[in-house]
Amino acid sequence: MGKIISLLNHKGGVGKTTSTINIGAGLVELGKKVLLIDLDPQANLTLSLGIPRQKYSLYEALRGESELVPVTYKENFDVVTSSLDLSGAEMELINEAGREYLLRELFELVIDDYDFIIIDCPPSLGLLTLNALTSSDYVYIPLQTEFLALQGLAKMKQVIDKVRFRLNKKLVIGGVIATMYDKRKVLNRDVVETILKYFGEKVFKTKIRNNVALAEAPAQRMDIFSYQRSSPGAKDYLALCHEIIDRCENGIPQAAPRRTAAPAPATPTATAAPVVEKKETVIERIRVEGPVPPPVIRTESSVEQA
Repeated sequence: MGKIISLLNHKGGVGKTTSTINIGAGLVELGKKVLLIDLDPQANLTLSLGIPRQKYSLYEALRGESELVPVTYKENFDVVTSSLDLSGAEMELINEAGREYLLRELFELVIDDYDFIIIDCPPSLGLLTLNALTSSDYVYIPLQTEFLALQGLAKMKQVIDKVRFRLNKKLVIGGVIATMYDKRKVLNRDVVETILKYFGEKVFKTKIRNNVALAEAPAQRMDIFSYQRSSPGAKDYLALCHEIIDRCENGIPQAAPRRTAAPAPATPTATAAPVVEKKETVIERIRVEGPVPPPVIRTESSVEQA
């Protein structure tokens, strides 16, 4: 039976669709059979692979007018397409009995045909995303290594926990993917440090570097391996796919518990040292929970020379 993975982040522009396409393509490179599900009404995944509008898309399947009808993009790599019609699905299905389980029921007919089913979720936490979470084994969170991408992580984790408690007991956060990473940028490194503190070992070791080929590939209607196999983007996604397969076969690392500093031992006759004001860094101002004040950037250059 195949594994079902949802890529979820309700913030747009974090590399979710790019990651869905190239994780799928990378798994195919490693000998797996993959089905991509374009659950976003914007249909960016469908457009990025150059697949024309189909008679039967995901919209018709959710409405019960057809089964899932995969389109073959290349060998062992199929796609269930989306269309703008899907934007009205949430309103149309609001009174449907068992509306949270529609996608799960559709997957029952195809789950044995694929090693992985990967869902590109819309940038929202509505009914379509709820269907994805209810049908999935794992959630992967693509996270742009910028300050604003951290906002709302606590809310997203709360929604995932609620779905696990009420609708899908097997659902777990399978990993966090750092995208658009530039190791020369202080802020990028600080954001990665923050998500490591919050998610621990769940953060994938592979970081997806900023790479122009990843932006060019959709314009050519290709995945990164078909477009430029030797690019840093292709190497990063292939390394990430090795990690994904390892986690699916050997289990997901557990998030390390947050550590609190032990109190310093008392010194009875110590002379009070002069108080030195500590310089605040970006990482000390970034918080995952709740509203975050504007960051104070470090005094050194934001981009260090490599």
